[in-house]
Amino acid sequence: MMILLDHIGKRYNYEWVFRHLCCQFEANSPSAIVGANGSGKSTLLQILSGSMMPSEGSLSYHDAEGHPIAADNLFGLVSFTAPYLELIDDFTPLESLAFIHQFRKLLPGFSFTEIADWVELPSAARKKPIRYLSSGMQQRVKLAHAFFLQSSILLLDEPCTNLDREGVNMYHRLIDRFSQHRILIIASNRQDEYDMCVNILSIEAFKPQASS
Repeated sequence: MMILLDHIGKRYNYEWVFRHLCCQFEANSPSAIVGANGSGKSTLLQILSGSMMPSEGSLSYHDAEGHPIAADNLFGLVSFTAPYLELIDDFTPLESLAFIHQFRKLLPGFSFTEIADWVELPSAARKKPIRYLSSGMQQRVKLAHAFFLQSSILLLDEPCTNLDREGVNMYHRLIDRFSQHRILIIASNRQDEYDMCVNILSIEAFKPQASS
């Protein structure tokens, strides 16, 4: 699968976040979007997820045979996590997985309990409503949602937010095991979040000049 960006730009009111961004993302070629806080990394990731439209340029998705994929079919192909995404905090982690499974298929061969094992959720945390979990435990739940959805595109915005060292190690195990054959794109300032990426896109290279 492939994502093609042709002179993408995004602005809010009269201020351009970035302009004339051209690149492509492919499966088995993990990519990182890097840049300072507020530079537009999350904005670009949201455009790639289909939740936000660019202000200019074109964005297209193509299957393994090169055929274009309609925007209406994108929802079932993308999994996405970010610190600002909210969980349904009345659910326990396992209940949240069951809820998502009503709308999206999960990776075959994994029970909800096995998914919780992969993100190393302690037994006590699995029984509590998400609202009572620490920020680090909540981030593990978000990672479970992203990695274990059946998806061709895996978008991770600051994936190690609130994780301790053991959590970061767990994240790398998820990357090693579950990112193959997917388009993996990570938005981050932290090298330990994207050190597996072979392509580095600096969003700041596409910031418009003051005279633009």
